[in-house]
Amino acid sequence: MTFRLMIRAQQQLSDSDCSSILKNEPRGVLSMLGDDDYPYGIPINYYYDEEDGKLYFHGGKAGHKADAFTRHPKASFCVYDSGTPIDDGLRMTVRSVIVFGRIEIINDQEKVLTAIRKFCLKYSGDDAYIVNKLERSGPRMMMFALVLEHMTGKSVVERQMRR
Repeated sequence: MTFRLMIRAQQQLSDSDCSSILKNEPRGVLSMLGDDDYPYGIPINYYYDEEDGKLYFHGGKAGHKADAFTRHPKASFCVYDSGTPIDDGLRMTVRSVIVFGRIEIINDQEKVLTAIRKFCLKYSGDDAYIVNKLERSGPRMMMFALVLEHMTGKSVVERQMRR
């Protein structure tokens, strides 16, 4: 598969900037092909493992999300930062990353526990919380990964909204 190039190449982020956003932002939107081939996008927490080039997610073993990627494993994931104000106070720079790839279910129990632990560490450094989460939810939880096939990022300057 050949992925499209960005039209406004001057706005494209480097791979390291994309990786930084994926590592640091708390959530993004996972998009799949849902029921009756309707697009299905859901906000979701995740963990990015730069070493193996995968985004890790968790969820229930049954439901719309599990049905969607079991039926059709191709997916995209979009994440963006909260923006950085520019000196004039009227504009801000917003950076986003979109990733394309295929979902794989993680069945190896050792890999599941490692992924869950890394996932939990991103959101909480509290070991007691992590142990409790593994004991309480572990047996009902499914871990899955988006194996990256293409990643691109973009930086845009936009006018800040008045509130």
